[in-house]
Amino acid sequence: MKQFAALYDAIDATTATSEKVAALVAYFRIANPADAAWAVSFLVGRRPKRLVKAPDLRLWAAEAADIPAWLFEESYAQAGDLAEAISLLVPEPAATTDESLAWWVEQRLLPLATMEPIEQRTALRAAWSELGGTARFLFNKLITGGFRVGVAEGLVVRALSQASGVPVDTIAHRLMGQWEPSGAWYEQLVHAHTSDADWSKPYPFFLAYPLEAAPESLGEVRDWQCEWKWDGIRCQLVRRNGRTMLWSRGEELLAGRFPEVEAVAEWLPDGTVLDGEMLAWRDGQPLPFSELQRRINRKTVGKALLADVPCHMLVYDCLEVRGNDIRSEPLRARRTQAEHIVGALPSGGSMGLSPIVDARTWADVTEARDAARERQSEGLMLKRLESPYGVGRKVGDWWKWKVNPMTVDAVLVYAQAGHGRRAGLYTDYTFAIWDGTTLVPFAKAYSGLTDAEIRDVDRFVRANTLEKFGPVRTVKPELVFELAFEGIQRSTRHKSGLAVRFPRMARWRKDKPAAEADTVETVRALLPA
Repeated sequence: MKQFAALYDAIDATTATSEKVAALVAYFRIANPADAAWAVSFLVGRRPKRLVKAPDLRLWAAEAADIPAWLFEESYAQAGDLAEAISLLVPEPAATTDESLAWWVEQRLLPLATMEPIEQRTALRAAWSELGGTARFLFNKLITGGFRVGVAEGLVVRALSQASGVPVDTIAHRLMGQWEPSGAWYEQLVHAHTSDADWSKPYPFFLAYPLEAAPESLGEVRDWQCEWKWDGIRCQLVRRNGRTMLWSRGEELLAGRFPEVEAVAEWLPDGTVLDGEMLAWRDGQPLPFSELQRRINRKTVGKALLADVPCHMLVYDCLEVRGNDIRSEPLRARRTQAEHIVGALPSGGSMGLSPIVDARTWADVTEARDAARERQSEGLMLKRLESPYGVGRKVGDWWKWKVNPMTVDAVLVYAQAGHGRRAGLYTDYTFAIWDGTTLVPFAKAYSGLTDAEIRDVDRFVRANTLEKFGPVRTVKPELVFELAFEGIQRSTRHKSGLAVRFPRMARWRKDKPAAEADTVETVRALLPA
């Protein structure tokens, strides 16, 4: 555990990518396989869910710190992070143990999930009496399900490659899909033999960068393939050994959730892997993402939901043909393979090709982007025709050019303190729009302001609080902000009758009084026809 804590401190102490990778490489070279396995799991984001109820955790921490519950709550509010508050308030132990990360996870952490509350209390008090400093902080983070560290998965993959000598693409592929951390698993992960991929695994997804320059900066339009950017679930369909596996980009196995697509996949040749987008679909058109969410959250889908929200996979790319990995071939060749494979499927099924936008000039591309919302699309994808299918996000070959966001001017009405580095500052905001003479809550937003603006809003909140409801402050309705968002739909769950996707603050409208903020009627005009 102390080695893992030292690694966390080393990563946390620098912003330099090379230094983060060096720290990871050094750790993987000395850690035993079981420790390294759990470290990889946590570093790539596969942390356990919350194992202990937060109210119980706060109560037991207050007892261990020998302070009143109210004082712990006030301290927690100031720290903004439960794991940190516990680490700071519970006295350091007289001596600490030298048990490994794997021991702490397997013997102390995971058993908490099946314990009764009284057993959890005893186990936690014992753990806090044996762990100190960063090790205790990390243990607390894992208990709360809030473990994060400042490294992207790509850096972890690079470090594993450098430590083991196994190619980066091989490490990335081995990390895909479902696996359980163990010493044996880690030894296989870094083994020199490179032709051992599990038949069910997808390939690492290739991702696009946002296009911020003019499209003309990409060169000749004839060198690019232009596609619609759909608002669904990016997925890979793996057809091997007579079985079908559907994987989301988040490496979740979607077995049974899209049976209409799995049924069509039965017609695919064995040894086929397709990359595409899962969409809620009716009458040849995508439905709003909110409809797809009704399917995502169901592990089994009844007949009524299948009929109400039919789904369809639009194929972008072909990654494997007859068991041969063709990712290194240019996009134009892979697209031809996808056309042959999908074109041979029975008509009327729940799978098709994502259409290519016919654009012979950059002006045509721009015109298509401007019309994207009419096709229920988020914008365009621009892919170099000679590009291989890479791993992760790489600059140069694939770009996403989204439509400009919708915007609304709304009034700040509620504020709540943030967490982590924003602890102690009011950074989580609720905004309202006018419904006649009444302001009705419309959206919440947390991002978009500079640090200086956050401090200014924080001072306003403290000086203009009207009411307090726990951590929430009602403020004078004076500040107006322009909110940007990607989509809008009707909602019975929101007082305004509207719900938006990915709201964020585009700018502080210091030039506009609250009375001139948008109304429910003007915002409804943004709803798709």
